[in-house]
Amino acid sequence: MATKRSGPTLAALNAQIAALQAQADALRKKEVSEVVAKIKDAISHYGLTAADLGLATGARKIAKLPAAGGDKPASKRRKKAGPKPAARTVKFKDDQGNTWGGMGKRPAWFKAALASGKTPEELLAKS
Repeated sequence: MATKRSGPTLAALNAQIAALQAQADALRKKEVSEVVAKIKDAISHYGLTAADLGLATGARKIAKLPAAGGDKPASKRRKKAGPKPAARTVKFKDDQGNTWGGMGKRPAWFKAALASGKTPEELLAKS
């Protein structure tokens, strides 16, 4: 004996979702065009330049912001590489070529040298 289904089918729900998504996309497009028009009006009214707005000038393109919801969360977006840190000067050195700048946690080779009877002064790198 067949049972009657109550409520919409999966296909009907998917059709509703598609229709709502189309409405949302159209509304977003309309809102964006209104915002852009307001921004252009304000720029014209106040005589603002790209430099006034802190925008890059020249050949670089400004990255397009993701739509509401975004395609990737902020924590997953790539960050621009900053300048490389400056090389630290070597403060301590052993006979095997191990070095340490004297900052942060003591390396294992340094601890082992101290345990074997060497002093930190003996491990100082000669300049």
